[in-house]
Amino acid sequence: MAKKLRVGVIFGGRSGEHEVSIRSAAAVIQAIDHQRYEVLPIAISKEGKWLSPPEAVNLLPAQARALFPRKLSARPTSQVAIVGDPSHRGLISLNNPGPPQDADPLDVVFPLLHGTYGEDGTIQGLLEMAGVPYVGCGVLASSCGMDKVTMKALFKEAGLPICKYIWCLRSEWREDRDSVLRKVIREFGFPCFVKPANLGSSVGVSKAVDRASLVKAIDLAARYDRKIIIEEGLTAREIECAVIGNDKPLASLPGEYVIHEESARFLDYAEKYTSTGNVEFVVPAPLSKSMTKKIQAMAIKAFQAIDGAGLARVDFFLRDDTKELVLNELNTMPGLTEVSGYPKMWAASGLSFPEVLEQLIELAFERHRDKLLNQTSR
Repeated sequence: MAKKLRVGVIFGGRSGEHEVSIRSAAAVIQAIDHQRYEVLPIAISKEGKWLSPPEAVNLLPAQARALFPRKLSARPTSQVAIVGDPSHRGLISLNNPGPPQDADPLDVVFPLLHGTYGEDGTIQGLLEMAGVPYVGCGVLASSCGMDKVTMKALFKEAGLPICKYIWCLRSEWREDRDSVLRKVIREFGFPCFVKPANLGSSVGVSKAVDRASLVKAIDLAARYDRKIIIEEGLTAREIECAVIGNDKPLASLPGEYVIHEESARFLDYAEKYTSTGNVEFVVPAPLSKSMTKKIQAMAIKAFQAIDGAGLARVDFFLRDDTKELVLNELNTMPGLTEVSGYPKMWAASGLSFPEVLEQLIELAFERHRDKLLNQTSR
């Protein structure tokens, strides 16, 4: 029997999406083929402490914990090494006490971190330095995909349609609120949406309908990031499309968030991740064939605009008034929870979640092999 590939699943993290990351990790651990892969959970606490597998497994829900053998929890805990010193349990080596030759190296890492300190290129840079194959976008794409302001600039450069927006720094907001407020009203007015530029899962996002609510919304976003983006409010359908691949990416059938109650018009964190019954994710989205193809083509173009790799979820608005398609944003490590759209869109496109995970791991190796072709010395 062939030796199992060892997959390190990193989850948790310091961002406001810590809990979503745990849910994504649990879903991946439950869906992955355990006959082919040996999974080692590696968690990062909210305070930034790295937790070894025996500690990390305790953060997972019961169903995911049950998939690990007792010997994992019996292993002694220790400090996690950030680099691959085989005398420590780190990103390359997660071994039992003993001589270095007993080390069990990780074959590939699945960095299931959402938001800052993980999805933004930081963990990707660490893995690049360690020379470890990993799932998903590289340093540049991850950082550009995290920063909504930079992302929109790249989309605009690629000729992709985007909504009107402005942005400001937290320091600018604190020094001259009136100037920021005047600019919002002058550019597009109300309603508008206020977001931290570097976060996801609708954390810190608010809808503003007047000056007072705009002030409150910017204050909230400024708690999460030094850069704040404010976008015009559109009356539109919310469409998503999943992308998988490296140099030749493929796009899934699109999905749509259908909101059943008018009171839930804003798709916030609670609507996304709790069972309120107000929102349903429908896939495939009820669209014409031509619109479906347009969304898929635009999703791939957006993915290529940031030099994406592995996976991404691309979000669109289909305007009610003009029926035009507007690119909202791209997520380089989309939620992979039991309620997330990414696995649902691929399932509707004929690719099961275990098959998606297998492809993502193969894509990680493919990209790593390609990077090894780069000459690093003269």
